Amino acid sequence: MKQQQSAVSGPSAISVAELELGAAGPRLRPAPGADEPVPGDVYALVRVDGRPAATVLGRYEEGEDPAEVLAALAEKRLMESAALHADAERLAAQEAPLSIPEPPPASPLTSPPRVSAIVATRERAGSLARALDSLLAQDHPDHEVIVVDNAPRTSATHDLVTGRYADRVRYVREDRPGLAAAHNAGVAAAEGEILAFTDDDVIADPRWLSALAAPFASDPGLGCVTGLILPARLTTPAQILLESHGGFAKGFAPRLYDPARPPADEPLFPFTAGSFGSGANMAFRASALRRAGGFDPATGTGTPAKGGDDLYAFVAVLAAGHRLRYTPDALVWHHHRETWQDLRNQAYGYGAGLTAYLTATLVRRPALLPALLARVPRGLAHARTMTAERGGSQGGDGIPGEHGTHHHPWPAALSRLERRGMLYGPVGYLKARLSQGASR
Repeated sequence: MKQQQSAVSGPSAISVAELELGAAGPRLRPAPGADEPVPGDVYALVRVDGRPAATVLGRYEEGEDPAEVLAALAEKRLMESAALHADAERLAAQEAPLSIPEPPPASPLTSPPRVSAIVATRERAGSLARALDSLLAQDHPDHEVIVVDNAPRTSATHDLVTGRYADRVRYVREDRPGLAAAHNAGVAAAEGEILAFTDDDVIADPRWLSALAAPFASDPGLGCVTGLILPARLTTPAQILLESHGGFAKGFAPRLYDPARPPADEPLFPFTAGSFGSGANMAFRASALRRAGGFDPATGTGTPAKGGDDLYAFVAVLAAGHRLRYTPDALVWHHHRETWQDLRNQAYGYGAGLTAYLTATLVRRPALLPALLARVPRGLAHARTMTAERGGSQGGDGIPGEHGTHHHPWPAALSRLERRGMLYGPVGYLKARLSQGASR
């Protein structure tokens, strides 16, 4: 058995699977939407008693049992994770004034809050159907599903939702283009106490909504919860490169962000909102999001700002005094873009969205200006690091989805695009505001 070796320019396809560890022995199955694993490299989510616990990347040959091969890797990784967790707990104990207590678990007699699952989409009926099937299979006992058709050019989405999903999915049309505008339309239509958002290119784990909603029931001060995002397929070099450099994953350690107790290990808090989570897997307490003003309609994909709608909402809720929790139990599988041009567009859009959201925050919340200015020197250094050319790992132990263990080199051209996007972001945001003002 061999682990993935050094960086290569054109990595071969990697099978994506789930590995369940239990008393009956390891069981391997393809990830939702993925093909059956074949001999070669396999990227697997490790579940322990059904809960996401780690990821492993290994290789098995013809005639080997892939479940046994990956289980050996998983046991090693789980031991390493346990040791790291113990070290983190010791550090937290030494910094008792900064530590944040875990909220008490919700009573089993407490009814889970009603959840509205909101999906914004535009002309992608095929992938939308896959996402809706997973949302309708959720184990949460009280939820609704809302599709927001954003600036549609055809009737494909309307026909799909009102035909195939009639009486099971609510259809909302929003003609103003932009992801934030679409999200706000979903917020206005939603009836749930909790508003969960995901994209039309994901497959949600059956426990996704339950895992997102549970923390709200046990912590009345919680305003937002984000969850784990893993790749549904790793079939192209662009997909593998993105996941090798972190993708959308935020790890397997739960995390609580409290504006009353800023985390000692994040000196730029709360402005490094990308570390909190991503828009494909986030939920808000409806009252907190509405009081914070919802999403800024001049941000997001589909506007000149190109992104940043989720980041703005995270900071807006934190600035209003609410806590934000990351939980790896809330899992969705994301279909990454497949081509190099997709990846180029994504790199530029991420850079633009970052500075667009910061601009939006200052325009709409000028009281945060002193805090942001105080963090500018460190912020510039962080931006340089984040967009630096990154080499691939040579040790062979890097795992896609785990930040800092880069398996394949990050091209300098993509770093330049990220930086160009950062320079453009404030301009894009102001363009979006001006165009929306003119249209109104």
